[in-house]
Amino acid sequence: MTAADVLIIGSGMGGATLAAALAPTGRRILILERGEFLRPAAEDRDAAAIFARGVYRPREEWLDGADRPFNPGNYYNVGGNTKFYGAVLIRYRAEDFAPIRHMGGTTPGWPMSYDEIEPHYQAAEELYRVRGVVGDDPTEPAHSGSYPFPPVPDEPAIADLRRRLTSVGLHPSSLPLAVDIERWLAHGQTPWDAFPDTCGGKMDAETAALARALAHENVELRTGAKATRLLAGADDRITGVEVETPGGPERLTAPVVVLAAGAVQSAALLLASADAAHPAGLANASDQVGRNFMNHNASALLALHPFRRNGSVYQKTLMLNDFYLTGGPDGAPLGNVQLLGKISGTILAANAPLPRPVARWIAARSVDLYAISEDLPDPDSRVTLQDGRIRLDWKRSNREAHLALVAKLKSVLRKAGYPVVMARAFDRRTPSHQCGTARMGRDPATSVVDSFCRSHDHPNLYIADASVLPTSAAVNPALTVAALAHRAAGHIAETAAAPAGAAATS
Repeated sequence: MTAADVLIIGSGMGGATLAAALAPTGRRILILERGEFLRPAAEDRDAAAIFARGVYRPREEWLDGADRPFNPGNYYNVGGNTKFYGAVLIRYRAEDFAPIRHMGGTTPGWPMSYDEIEPHYQAAEELYRVRGVVGDDPTEPAHSGSYPFPPVPDEPAIADLRRRLTSVGLHPSSLPLAVDIERWLAHGQTPWDAFPDTCGGKMDAETAALARALAHENVELRTGAKATRLLAGADDRITGVEVETPGGPERLTAPVVVLAAGAVQSAALLLASADAAHPAGLANASDQVGRNFMNHNASALLALHPFRRNGSVYQKTLMLNDFYLTGGPDGAPLGNVQLLGKISGTILAANAPLPRPVARWIAARSVDLYAISEDLPDPDSRVTLQDGRIRLDWKRSNREAHLALVAKLKSVLRKAGYPVVMARAFDRRTPSHQCGTARMGRDPATSVVDSFCRSHDHPNLYIADASVLPTSAAVNPALTVAALAHRAAGHIAETAAAPAGAAATS
């Protein structure tokens, strides 16, 4: 059956943003989501339930590069992973769109400049009601407008950290955040980072973009609908999507299909859609689907003074980009530093082999930071299918730069008055901004989609999630995914024929 004019697979950052941008055109839009809505529950603000018992983690296993099973920590629900995200919506720096020499190699650059994506960054910040301030970060690229709201305020211990970092010659700045802090705290005195949003306090894909899209009568969301296969015709157009639903299998069709299931699941779906004419999978004439998987090099650092307590509730309002573009040997870039949501003794004990009293003592005094370094694209770092199971062989790169960033951060924190600094790297169970498995590029021989996120191989297929990112940069990718989806929506509106009688709605 013809389901709609545009069929979107996935309701996360990419799919929801594209739907919101395209809804006013009057096109009939159907969004498929394999999961369900997150509903308020007693575990929403229970750190032990979330971090120790893992009540929200899906019961899913992938294989790693050595064929060992692991639980990946991706979420399947309306709004996707954004329901648990840290709500940091930061732009890539302008320099990230050109090739950059790193300690671990040189990035390939993008098929567009920062100036081409900037209007879409601005639109995404307005859609997600971002809190921030332009001008206090020396690496920040030009903005065509201001942030919709002022920054989330520092708590006293973080205001003190900001002063201390400034005193040692650094340039701390406010994190751009998609958080209604008053609403979030009204429903519980906890951080939002990695906590599920069931109160609308985070401007996540459901709360912001999907709500706007569904306000239009021409937009429909179906939950519990898992796409299992795409079908291509003799002319290479996508002719159908096979879907598992509670009522049984269905086959849906639409003139335009948008795949927005996430960097791993989108690649897996394309590979699972192999047929006689496309034995390596759909959209894969380049043999790049599933390749170039990137997942940031990331570490948590706890900085403390034994005689100073940190009474912060949420903490996550500050970032540091002094080492983003330089700081390594011969001026090589190192990465971004930002605050984590406040670590409690319960969270710390769930992630480190510490007795609970010790974990509580440390957490009461620590300022908790998140160091991020770029992971470089590697064609052998890839997603494949093995007997129908996802196999993720992540090959870390640029690790030396990350170790240098952690060492430099430890040094400046000690100078700033935190004599004890502990660091721990995140492992593969933490999906630290997965991207890159359907890379964007000008050349169909070396990339999967063009700069408008349209497949080189299938003219009516778009991919609108983090899989299209040619590079991971060293900041959270969510805003860039939203900006690219907004840009793709404009391209669909301009190039795909509108249905007869469709009119713009408000």
